[in-house]
Amino acid sequence: MNITNNVFWQMMLIGLLLCSFAVSVFARGINQTNEDFIAETFADNIPKSEVVWIKSDLRPAIADILGHEYAGLRIRYWQQAERTAWILDEIGKESPITFGIVISKDRVEQVKVLAYRESRGGEIQQRAFTRQFTDAKLSEQKLDRHIDGISGATLSVWAMTSVVTLALYLNEFTNQTE
Repeated sequence: MNITNNVFWQMMLIGLLLCSFAVSVFARGINQTNEDFIAETFADNIPKSEVVWIKSDLRPAIADILGHEYAGLRIRYWQQAERTAWILDEIGKESPITFGIVISKDRVEQVKVLAYRESRGGEIQQRAFTRQFTDAKLSEQKLDRHIDGISGATLSVWAMTSVVTLALYLNEFTNQTE
């Protein structure tokens, strides 16, 4: 009886370990390609992409939002009427996370994790989490609301919050320069 009980608990432990490994593995990877995100956003009526050049006047504000210098020279976006789509990468803990952000009338319409490459924190991909950003707007280069964190995913949450803030800022910037 005791041996059977031990075997049962050993099998349960192995099962739990395999499940936790599977969840970790499935949290990583490409959820949607950049092209599919843009096609979905604009219902296959895709506008020509445009570019924001990261010149010296933009660099300090972008560094302030991200908490570090932006490495690239330009950021590509798509615009149709008052709606823009941005695809931005930001490091979570160790690896880049690719985000798709849709802004309509200076408010966040949608945030998606297009590619998640971290080993932890994949919960930020869930709609229950990304929904917090819906209708967020910019207020003094910060989001106008508090975003709840996720235990074990702090750096991924910070990365998402930063890129959403950056997309709103760049959206505002492109509207001023038109």
